Amino acid sequence: MQAAFAATLVDEWVRCGVVHAVVCPGSRSAPLAVALADHPAMAVHVRLDERSAAFTALGIGRATGSPALVVTTSGTAAAELHPAVVEAHHGQVPLIACTADRPPELRDVGAPQAIDQTHLFGPSVRWFVDPGVPDRAARSSWRSLAARVVEAARSGGEGPGPVHLNLSFREPLLGDVSAGGGVPPPRPGGGPWHRVRTATSSGGAEVARALVTNGMIGAGQRGLIVAGAGCGGDPEPVLSLASALGWPVLAEPRSGLRVPGATIVALADGILRAPAFAALHRPEAILHLGGRWVSKVVNGFLSEAVRGGARSVMVQPGAGWDDPEHEVDEFVRADPSSFCRQVVAALAEGSSPGAETRGDNRSGQWMGQWTEAERRARTLVGGWLGTSTSTLPSQLSSADPHDGVTEPELAHRLFAALPGGSTLVVSSSMPVRDLESFGLPRSDPPRVVANRGANGIDGVVSTALGVALGSPGPTVVLLGDLAFLHDVSALLCASGAGPDLTVVVADNGGGGIFSFLPPATALEVPVFERLFGTPPATDVARVAEGFGWVVDDLAGASADQLELVLHQRIGRGPSVIRVGLPDRAENVAIHRRINEAVARVVDEGLG
Repeated sequence: MQAAFAATLVDEWVRCGVVHAVVCPGSRSAPLAVALADHPAMAVHVRLDERSAAFTALGIGRATGSPALVVTTSGTAAAELHPAVVEAHHGQVPLIACTADRPPELRDVGAPQAIDQTHLFGPSVRWFVDPGVPDRAARSSWRSLAARVVEAARSGGEGPGPVHLNLSFREPLLGDVSAGGGVPPPRPGGGPWHRVRTATSSGGAEVARALVTNGMIGAGQRGLIVAGAGCGGDPEPVLSLASALGWPVLAEPRSGLRVPGATIVALADGILRAPAFAALHRPEAILHLGGRWVSKVVNGFLSEAVRGGARSVMVQPGAGWDDPEHEVDEFVRADPSSFCRQVVAALAEGSSPGAETRGDNRSGQWMGQWTEAERRARTLVGGWLGTSTSTLPSQLSSADPHDGVTEPELAHRLFAALPGGSTLVVSSSMPVRDLESFGLPRSDPPRVVANRGANGIDGVVSTALGVALGSPGPTVVLLGDLAFLHDVSALLCASGAGPDLTVVVADNGGGGIFSFLPPATALEVPVFERLFGTPPATDVARVAEGFGWVVDDLAGASADQLELVLHQRIGRGPSVIRVGLPDRAENVAIHRRINEAVARVVDEGLG
């Protein structure tokens, strides 16, 4: 396995244009040293002194503009690279420092040549990565790792500079490259696993033209635009590009694109649960604008399409690397709105490769099939959750017979009811997922924000208070009872004439998301409730009242009553609305019934 890992790194580095390696003798680094020597396109230079080796590699980088590798064994040999790493940092010279290391079980136990190599070079490197001992589970990420190391050295956040790759190897250090599945296959055509392009205001047109010319983005393809957070806020450039390409836009709420439009697909999570539709509508090209969806269904569908040969482009400003599946072909560093305008212009310059051969797209069938699926899904969700007068299919007419608002209904109604110009802060766990799954497009959608950097439920009320202080219109936050209680101290400073914030608490008596996860069925109920469900003994409404907030306690209230209270509270100072919900087990059943119904009507639309 280690031999295959090392051979994969070397092969991908060569594909990325790295062709020089300065290698120092050592035992622990043997897997990488042998792989470098075995590759015919890699020039290997052997040096006895690690300090000299590192400066030799730095010199190659200065001369060529491309990073060279310097490879050492573990221990003080690794520390000898530090002077050259510092020079590469300040001199903006690309350099890849590969230090071998002991596996975790040999660290901090007195093993020879085992020192702490974690972040050994401190802030002098553009990126530090310690991928651990190679194993089969991470095999699909090996090429991505190698390509990203090169990209970080060439164009890190502070310009070109050094990268530190700390590689743990176990004995036996030499092995068969074919073991464990061998070297993962490369990209077709000999290109690198990832390519990164920077579309500046002056060079953006060239990048757009290149992606159209090489067929990554073209009107002759069955493609999808996936719009997420950071998409730019202005729907027009994205909608214009979607129209020019004939591609649907899968619009996540934080994208600002949940607006009426022939190309907008809001209910992708439900649609892609329809097995026949999903099987027949795998894209050939995917254009990501901004962040990813939260939905595992949507992300899994897109990942499966890429594994089946679809090409993917991700457009984000800055130096982010939003690719947990290690699959994106091309990263474009650009403002998504500006990039969309540049691609529209590039498309207008000439037809895309293959456009004449894709009759299903050019006749509108691809777009039409997605549009019909969305229409059917919206009709069902709107009718079921109460914002549409559309007639439900007879087998669904009873909907959910329980009293009061459901969790899907709460997110659906809240998104529909907020005034234009307002901001909706949505908590992680179930609220953000319910909004993504059940919020229907509207002409003036609220701005939607969420703490999805680390995806925690801590500090949600405080975040919402900060958003309210910095927003011109009213702010509403939707969160669960545990997230509310987790940040209850935030209520101290906001009673009376505090910020214009309405806190809507979805109270289902504990951690609702865990009821959707394996522990809910694998554990006995008492154990599950104690470790995961964690029902609080505290009354949310009384807690809020104790801090002096205006409180509405809507236990068992109808959706119409909820909308009335929202109308009374939003924009009128700090308030808390507690919405009592069905128990967590029933919530799972409600989601299942809606999702199954959406999947059924979507597949029925295929004829």
